Amino acid sequence: MVRRLAPDESALWRKVAATVKPLAKAPAPLAPVAPPTVKPPKAQPRVTAPPAARPPSPLPPPRRTHHTATLDGHWDRRLRKGLVRPDMSIDLHGHSLASAQALLDESIHRALIRGARVLLVVAGRLRPGADRLPVMHGDPRPRGAIRASLPDWLAYSPYAHQIVALRPAHISHGGAGAVYVILRRARED
Repeated sequence: MVRRLAPDESALWRKVAATVKPLAKAPAPLAPVAPPTVKPPKAQPRVTAPPAARPPSPLPPPRRTHHTATLDGHWDRRLRKGLVRPDMSIDLHGHSLASAQALLDESIHRALIRGARVLLVVAGRLRPGADRLPVMHGDPRPRGAIRASLPDWLAYSPYAHQIVALRPAHISHGGAGAVYVILRRARED
């Protein structure tokens, strides 16, 4: 259905149409001319070398979760009661995240060389809501950042396959501010 223009719209349209200059008419072609028939050149078979196979990008090592790793009930009971004495201990207080991670890897290496089974890592408490605390004195990392990073560092450590479990430390060994890193027993050949 076509709508008719109102009288005021029609007057406005006549004013606009009066300002338009018609285009010059183009001469009509005499007759449609068919394009010349030219045989396309014979297609040459294209010889291309197969693309070089790119080596697959290295995947990160599978992430191990040491928190959920199982120990036998005897070990877990002894750890909870504080009956296990750590073979070695390290304190990560006062370190930057990078130096703390390097010290942790170095300490695990030393513990494995010595044949230690339990490494006590004192890292400070993981503060609830630490990510919501205001930044003080230009320190960009929240309190408890080292403690929060420990599980990831251990999962991607070069010694991850030698780490059996990660357990909270007994109150006598630092409580919530420390963890036990249980190392795999050295096999005697």
